[in-house]
Amino acid sequence: MRQRPFQQVDVFTATPYLGNPLAVVLDAEGLATEAMQQFTNWTNLSEATFVLPPTPEGRAAGADYRVRIFCPGAELPFAGHPTLGTCHAWLQAGGQPRTPGRVVQECGVGLVTLRQDGERLAFAAPPLIQSGPLDEVDVERIARGLGVARSDIVHHAWCHNGPHWRAVLLRSAEQVLGLRPDPATLGGLSIGVVGPRSAARQAADGCAFEVRAFFPGNHGLAEDPVTGSLNAALAQWLIPAHLAPRSYVVSQGTALGRAGRVHVDQEGAQTWVGGQAVTCMRGEVRL
Repeated sequence: MRQRPFQQVDVFTATPYLGNPLAVVLDAEGLATEAMQQFTNWTNLSEATFVLPPTPEGRAAGADYRVRIFCPGAELPFAGHPTLGTCHAWLQAGGQPRTPGRVVQECGVGLVTLRQDGERLAFAAPPLIQSGPLDEVDVERIARGLGVARSDIVHHAWCHNGPHWRAVLLRSAEQVLGLRPDPATLGGLSIGVVGPRSAARQAADGCAFEVRAFFPGNHGLAEDPVTGSLNAALAQWLIPAHLAPRSYVVSQGTALGRAGRVHVDQEGAQTWVGGQAVTCMRGEVRL
């Protein structure tokens, strides 16, 4: 074991403790996979990341750093808030991208480009691995598990971009906020739920949709405060289906007392997903 630089950052917020926290170990060279997983489990956070030099292939393709992303019990090929949070921490620690204003991250899905949009970082959403409508059996199960009528699910789709999200669109943001999901019915599923906000609510804070994300946790069904991968996949479903504009802001985490804000922009064929991040803790960790 040795002391390694560490940051704990809050992602998709400019105000500490209102977003989604992330543990970032900024020098993970020599760490075994088992040690990374053990540390992630110990943090009791939804994810922890471990920064490494790019592989030779990644470096040749332009990667600035490599990251391994873990959640309790498993390694993830990609996740959105860890991507933004790791990039924020890397820059805060003095990381210098090869191209000013652009950072190239190497991770399990390959290379992911990030850009700086003023105070925000945004990542280029990786392509969907699986899309199209869900099986009706799944939709009926999700409706039961969410405690809504089947008719309240007005649209649905696979949103698999690493995490296996099954997504449903409800009639309103109020329905989304009122959900009390049944862990027994939804066990083993990763569910993304989105609902449009009223014109008055949208005018008040600029957020077009309310989103919630449920996934299998250490002790049953868990809810993620703010979810980059889900919002990236939702955008790649909702915008082409003309269910959302090409640029919009999502509110997520309200039901958990958070105030996450996710900014989505589609430019040509590329979807960008961004938000602000803030460092809450900085120091060293013994690993």
